[in-house]
Amino acid sequence: MRTFDAILLALAQLRVQKLKSAFTLLGVTIGVMFLIAVVSIVEGMGKYVEEDFASRLIGTNTFTVRRFDNVGGGPGGNRGQESRAAQRRPLLRMTDIDAVRAALPPSMNATVSSETFKYASAPGARPRQVQAVATDANYFAVKKFAVDQGRAFTDQETRAGSPVLVIGVDVADHFFPGLNPVGRTLRVSGVPFTVIGVVEKQGSVFGFSLDRLAIAPYTSPMQRIIRPQRDFSSLIVQAPTQADLAEGIELARGALRAFRGLRAGEPDNFGIVTQDAAFGFIKQLKGRLVLFGTALPAISLIVGAMVIMNIMLVAVAERTREIGVRKALGAKRKDILSQFLVEAATLSTLGAAIGIGLGIGLAKLVAVFTPLPAAVAPWSIAAALVTGAGVGIGAGLYPASRASQLDPIAALRAD
Repeated sequence: MRTFDAILLALAQLRVQKLKSAFTLLGVTIGVMFLIAVVSIVEGMGKYVEEDFASRLIGTNTFTVRRFDNVGGGPGGNRGQESRAAQRRPLLRMTDIDAVRAALPPSMNATVSSETFKYASAPGARPRQVQAVATDANYFAVKKFAVDQGRAFTDQETRAGSPVLVIGVDVADHFFPGLNPVGRTLRVSGVPFTVIGVVEKQGSVFGFSLDRLAIAPYTSPMQRIIRPQRDFSSLIVQAPTQADLAEGIELARGALRAFRGLRAGEPDNFGIVTQDAAFGFIKQLKGRLVLFGTALPAISLIVGAMVIMNIMLVAVAERTREIGVRKALGAKRKDILSQFLVEAATLSTLGAAIGIGLGIGLAKLVAVFTPLPAAVAPWSIAAALVTGAGVGIGAGLYPASRASQLDPIAALRAD
């Protein structure tokens, strides 16, 4: 029997035995549906993070000079002796930052940054945590933060150490609902600041709001609130283009090594984090999410394979006389084997195709009704079809082998 004829026979079985065929397809359909949905959501989150969120969190064409090497800002990625050596690294001081800034060309923009979460309060509103940031006026340009109401603080206010504050939309809505927040007072860790502007809405990612900002000059009391030792979390440097990043990194590294008196061969006692490093962390996280997120669909596919195997065994028993007739007419063992394998693969591939459609629909519903983005990856569709066919072939191998080994005389005598 040709492959095409075997496929037509499998489809005919679907029409004749609708209920049994539906149970045959169910396990594979559910498994593939969740596989497509999970991969689509993870791909959507990764795409959003890399294209939108990362440009706000990290900045476009930027690298960051900080005390530690990892994205999180601590020595958590190191172990043992490396961790102890990292903890002995000197703090990032203004003298370090000035040395790096002096080495950079005028085309590169740089801004200091210290940030953490602190409680804020205002009359008539309950206290709430905000993302407190101590920085300079360049921060808004590097982060591409446009001010919707009021204005950003200036270099003059930074030099004067003015206790002024630019807040996010969520902070404005919580502490000053229905009011113009500009000119009002917001206390951060008990210290009063005057609100002079509101950053335009940034949105959220993974359910975390990017609009809980409270940004003040690093010369104001905000720096003492965030970093009591008066050091800095990072220096963010923005190059004009992606091609200029490598030059900027080498200039910054050379300047800071020279300022700290590091000899040739000595390792850096500071970290430089690039977008590639941050994206590498994101890609690693994506890989783990895909791995964990496909565990449940894999169980469904195993169940589906068991169902297909059982139903194919029943089909072999029901079609014993058919097998006997075919063997009596000259069909070889491999012909019978291929017939039942193609039937099993056709059934499971059809179930996978239905699951792909349902999975895409489920991903779109999640994107519409939840904060999670979704982007269907073409490779996941191909993988789902191959997986469906593979499940069918694997599940149909034993029933097909039993069918091919039937004695034709005994098969013809069967009722």
